Amino acid sequence: MIPDRNLALELVRVTETAALAAAPWVGRGEKDLADGAAVKAMRAMINTVDMSGVVVIGEGEKDQAPMLHNGEQVGNGDGPSCDVAVDPIDGTSLTAQGMNGAISVIALAPRGSMFDPQDSFYMNKIVTGLEAASVIDITKSVSENISRVAKAKSLNVTDITVVVLNRPRHKNLIEEIRNTGARIKLIQDGDVAAAIETARPDTGIDLLMGIGGTPEGVITAVAMICLGGAIQGQLHKDGITDPRVLTTSDLCNSEDVFLSATGITDGEIVQGIRHTKFGATSHSLVMRGKSKTVRLIRTEHNL
Repeated sequence: MIPDRNLALELVRVTETAALAAAPWVGRGEKDLADGAAVKAMRAMINTVDMSGVVVIGEGEKDQAPMLHNGEQVGNGDGPSCDVAVDPIDGTSLTAQGMNGAISVIALAPRGSMFDPQDSFYMNKIVTGLEAASVIDITKSVSENISRVAKAKSLNVTDITVVVLNRPRHKNLIEEIRNTGARIKLIQDGDVAAAIETARPDTGIDLLMGIGGTPEGVITAVAMICLGGAIQGQLHKDGITDPRVLTTSDLCNSEDVFLSATGITDGEIVQGIRHTKFGATSHSLVMRGKSKTVRLIRTEHNL
């Protein structure tokens, strides 16, 4: 039994619930409490979904999470067998600091199709959208990739914007990008949302580069399948980058995928939770790989 098209709209309830639970913690400086609230809410809602899911990308050992851990069975047991990737808050520190770009995200694929990172927490990545998906090559230099993307998008190199996680490990990468004349947008956290920006219109982001989380790389692959973009990654462990290149299809080997992302704080792809007199409004991006359908859903929640 393969995942059904209606799953997309069931998933939006899952990310909405997690985002609503995280929202009261925005700007309070308590990232663990924010994450705990989102995890608890997401787990309760995910178990109402018609599927027999196994968490492949979960809160995992890195976060020492008691719920939504790798290998956990989720869903109500009815319906298709699925691999499930969850990130109740992509951007916990953004949430805690009240900064832009935090989302709640879930991705589904047929059982056995998602790459299992096991203990590989980090990955060197390059991500871009449809127009330049066929020209990126992580084994080439930074300047070569930027000029290829510029050419594919009929832009000057100086018009290209690359998003990079603001980390000391990226000092040389940032220097190399700036030497090409391209612009950089530094982010503190949340590289799933940033990767999706590379493949969405009017975000002003053309490329994502640098070392981020491997679990986030798998979720990004699902997004790229839906949006026609591409990710390439190399596992990075103990300061050493594995030369093997993992492509989009290595990270998720199916077109029959779904992804839902709901904004917690405002970002380029979706607005954050807004509290109203009667409750709250949420904004979500819901995608399906097979049909390449992308929905933007605004929901009014009477709380």
